[in-house]
Amino acid sequence: MTATSPSLDAPEQPEPQATPLSRWARRAGRALPAAVAALAGVLLYVSFPPRPLWWLALPAFAVFGWCLRGRGWKTGLGLGYLFGLGFLLPLLVWTGVEVGSGPWLALAGVEALFVALVGAGTAAVSRLPAWPVWAAALWTAGEAARARFPFGGFPWGKVAFGQADGVFLPLAALGGTPVLGFAVVLCGFGLAETVRLAVARRRGGELRRPVVVAALATLLLPVAGALAARPLVSDAAEDGTTTIAVVQGNVPRAGLGFNAQRRAVLDFHARETERLAARVDAGRVPRPDLVLWPENASDIDPFTNPDARAVISGAVHAIGAPVSVGAVVNRDGELYNEQVLWDPDKGPVDTYDKRQIQPFGEYIPLRSVIGFFSSDVGMVRQDFSRGTRPGVFPMAGARVGLATCYEAAFDWAVRDTVTHGAQLISVPSNNATFDRSEMTYQQLAMSRIRAVEHSRAVAVPVTSGVSAVIMPDGRITDRTGLFTADSLVERVPLRSSQTPATRLGTLPELLLVLLAAGGLGWTGARTLRSRRTPATPDAGERATGE
Repeated sequence: MTATSPSLDAPEQPEPQATPLSRWARRAGRALPAAVAALAGVLLYVSFPPRPLWWLALPAFAVFGWCLRGRGWKTGLGLGYLFGLGFLLPLLVWTGVEVGSGPWLALAGVEALFVALVGAGTAAVSRLPAWPVWAAALWTAGEAARARFPFGGFPWGKVAFGQADGVFLPLAALGGTPVLGFAVVLCGFGLAETVRLAVARRRGGELRRPVVVAALATLLLPVAGALAARPLVSDAAEDGTTTIAVVQGNVPRAGLGFNAQRRAVLDFHARETERLAARVDAGRVPRPDLVLWPENASDIDPFTNPDARAVISGAVHAIGAPVSVGAVVNRDGELYNEQVLWDPDKGPVDTYDKRQIQPFGEYIPLRSVIGFFSSDVGMVRQDFSRGTRPGVFPMAGARVGLATCYEAAFDWAVRDTVTHGAQLISVPSNNATFDRSEMTYQQLAMSRIRAVEHSRAVAVPVTSGVSAVIMPDGRITDRTGLFTADSLVERVPLRSSQTPATRLGTLPELLLVLLAAGGLGWTGARTLRSRRTPATPDAGERATGE
């Protein structure tokens, strides 16, 4: 007899059939990281003003890091997009207050693409030693790109802007918003890695000392750096003090029609200034050395409308101090969002034209193309023109830097007022078109970050609120409510020294972008090398004993 192979004689075993429960479990397992990534994005949103929950940014990035670690770049791309949507959709909901959900959804969807790319990169570098460092640098690189593209960028929602109440705030004076944001993200990713190693150790895994040290360093060094940077934060009056008045005249109505009634907004601000003058004359408040009006406080051009000029001159004479007046000015057929320095004796003596104008709000990019898809472009009948020089007004012996509204979100637009000699900063704004949304609180937090970043007092005059006076250490000394006429009078320090952040400018951001590029380059080199050699566990896996 001839022996036969058992494999030929044995009956075939049927493949196990997947039960509905097991199929559901597999689908749930695949969907879990997606849901968790989106919820982590929501958690990051909750860490932003008006809530003082800055510390929630750390678990938000820890969870995001957990979702991404060890995954492929395509999965990271999708998870990053979901994280971005979870963060940006609620953060930017105010953009649709008056124009509907279409622009809001489009803006959040486009901005989340940058976060998606960061997610793909983070997944790729998550196998490198000390991966939280490379991942945090990638987040900073993503914010740098988002602040510049498209149409001049949209840096709203930078992680740094959610940290005005946090322990990391002094880092703004060291390296600006890029270093502050990098530290927060690094600490969050470091938390994820520390927890991962602790779980591995609890399960009996062997941990190499360098890996543990690196994880703890990424968790603790950002906090230590923030504590070490505290001496950079000061509100000392290096060049004396000045008494400023911030006027909030209010508007007749909220929304896009805030200025529908001719000259009403101007009359409101002139009236509030005259009320302030009466309080000064009665000795109830100190006499201000200078007065700051909001953006668009004059809703008609004072250079072409004699009645507007007369109203402003009357208010300025009443208060007896130079006033920075926000106005919409038509000069040689071009519109400018302008601040006008109005002297009580000489009238208008200087101007500053807003340089970072808002796409789709103050001008329509690609107007003919966008107009093909939407008739709403007609709401901006004429595009505003850009200014070309920094705004620094000499006012009663003080040099006041100007960053109009949207410009406060851009690092360069605030910094160059200080490098051109500003001793304090004004951020005149008009938030009436965004009703009672969180927008005004998010913007106010930006001004607090700028105060510490450049060690300058910051005044925030807003047509409808919230107006505020901020010390160089980021403290708010006084503020108004929403949609009420009010004025603030405060003595603030004048300062001329420059923080490391002011002196270094974009250098810290550039170094972090190069660090991110280095991490991606290292990952690419390791991938190419692994394709040429037999597969072996990578260094990170061997180090944790997994």
